[in-house]
Amino acid sequence: MTACVIEPSAGHVEPSAGHEDEDVSAPSGCTLTADGAYGARLASAGGSWFPERWTLDGPEPYAVPLPRNQPEEPGTEVQPMADGRVLIHRVVAGRHAFSLLYPTGPGTGELPLGAVECPDGAARLRLLPPAPGGERAYALAVGPRATSVWLVAGGAFGPERLAELPGRCSGGVWLDRSGRLLALDRETGGHTKSVVVDLEAGGEVSPLLQIAAESDDRLLLADHDSGLLIVRSDAPSPGQDRLGWGVLGSSLPVRFPECLRVRDCSVTPFAIQPGQVLTPESCAVALRVDGPTGSWVGVWRPAERRVHHLRAPEGWLAGAGLWTPEGVLRLPYATEAVPCGVAQVSPPPAAAPEPGAATAPLPDREPAAPAAEHSVQPADPSARPAEPSARPAEPPAAPSAARPVPLQEAPLGRLVTN
Repeated sequence: MTACVIEPSAGHVEPSAGHEDEDVSAPSGCTLTADGAYGARLASAGGSWFPERWTLDGPEPYAVPLPRNQPEEPGTEVQPMADGRVLIHRVVAGRHAFSLLYPTGPGTGELPLGAVECPDGAARLRLLPPAPGGERAYALAVGPRATSVWLVAGGAFGPERLAELPGRCSGGVWLDRSGRLLALDRETGGHTKSVVVDLEAGGEVSPLLQIAAESDDRLLLADHDSGLLIVRSDAPSPGQDRLGWGVLGSSLPVRFPECLRVRDCSVTPFAIQPGQVLTPESCAVALRVDGPTGSWVGVWRPAERRVHHLRAPEGWLAGAGLWTPEGVLRLPYATEAVPCGVAQVSPPPAAAPEPGAATAPLPDREPAAPAAEHSVQPADPSARPAEPSARPAEPPAAPSAARPVPLQEAPLGRLVTN
């Protein structure tokens, strides 16, 4: 069994038990490209829905509406591409149709890409999170007994099925910069475990996250620079999901900080600070906190024993945001006065690690497969939201598609704890 450590927080208050939604990939108010240059959302006006592209890499953000001849259905999915076009996913007569939208002066151009027809009428198909590079887009078709990964934009001949896995899959996290290794949470035998799908090796599947035999283990976020992983599992508290963290390639156990349990609230991580190559424990993680009084932003670092609670900007497209390497959190928002805005939030700087605080060693990125392990530090969940204060380093050379070692097989030795 993989080791897991429960860390007490400073001033911890026991939260009430609760479960978050299993599929954390539910669409947020705005989808951002991996580099944050573009965003896309389904906007509404006068009761009608239409796609809208946001340009975010200039001096001022601005939105471009991309309406077609008729309003879109509320469940229509949109995703920005690296070249500024917007991928749209519609369901038409039981088929999943994909097109690229782009502005053409006063109108909107549309390039049809093709359609996917799921043989099983009960299958659900949704877009996966934007891939690194932004030149391709992928979708996940989930049936009663199997799941398929589709390339729906960026291919040579329209939608193409790349892999089929037995079992029902959810989630979707990219593990490398090339968009080759995709982590999915697969349900088989009554339990959910994260697996890795190699999209350039015929959809080869291998285990990734296996904390305990009877636990449900899901991967929520992964950072390519530091190797920091954010997971959700009920291993430390059977029947109750907990947020934990680790580092791909470390030999420390998975850690589950008590500070990430906020009373009467659900906590969903949505962004990790990039650029912290040698210090994964100092990466800032942005959290969406939903409670009885609304939603706000939390910021947590593995090396600290508390969560900083920050008031979200008015009109925040909840769950959307992106870190800069310098530690500034960019949150898109839309109000009647500012229909396209980005708030720059600077959380409190990282505190010096407390004596005895666990830190993660530099991930092993040598050939073969790096071991996937984790380590963490807690925080204080009792604080209420406070007012926020107002170049990416040269990316390291991408490893040659090293296969992550599943946590269950990692070399933990004497580190195993109960």
